[in-house]
Amino acid sequence: MPEIAGYEGGPLVDGSRFLDTPLFWPCHLGASLRGEEAQANALGPDWDDAQELSATLASPGAWPVFTVPLHSGYVLHVVYRNWDGDHGVDYLLLHPDWPRAVTLAAVDGHFMGPGLSWAELEASAGLDATTGVTDPDARLLLLFPMLGDADVPQGAAPRLASALEALTVVEDPAGLARTLLVNQGLWSPARWRDAHGTRVCDGSHSYRNPLNGFALPAPQLAAAAEALNGR
Repeated sequence: MPEIAGYEGGPLVDGSRFLDTPLFWPCHLGASLRGEEAQANALGPDWDDAQELSATLASPGAWPVFTVPLHSGYVLHVVYRNWDGDHGVDYLLLHPDWPRAVTLAAVDGHFMGPGLSWAELEASAGLDATTGVTDPDARLLLLFPMLGDADVPQGAAPRLASALEALTVVEDPAGLARTLLVNQGLWSPARWRDAHGTRVCDGSHSYRNPLNGFALPAPQLAAAAEALNGR
């Protein structure tokens, strides 16, 4: 059973078995599939199967965990946090020297985020890894729900579409990629900037906005920037 330092919760289980299930990805990206048209484009005729899979992912008896190695020894744990009546997905940053993980984003009814910019998402997805989730496309889609970026580059949609085409069976990956980028996250897209060598944003629900009263302390803000973009 996986363990995450300082993370109290239910029965954590290795979620890697879901990575080769094409329907997992539209379920995982569901927060950005707002509206019937978006859901229909993502799920096609598989609506009932998607509902069943979503119920499995949200089971209180097993909390799937996906581990994404990052720069400088950091890892990001993607945890399906399945308290009975209160489930969501937590994105937890951890370093071997830390006594406990810190939350970068949470996708649920009381959402917190964004947790990263597009540049950080792409850099983290492309990082070579030999443990945890190693496939760049899987890493991109796993971390995508953390995204909140008002200035995504033109290359974002084709890169996202390529990952969707590789891992899903959606009929129009390019169209779905555009939809996801328009509806990114449960929060408003944020603007990112460098502040004293640390990447921060202006998101009103983000732990990475130093102006928020609940923001990460300065050392952890710097750590997040280092972990996600090698700074």
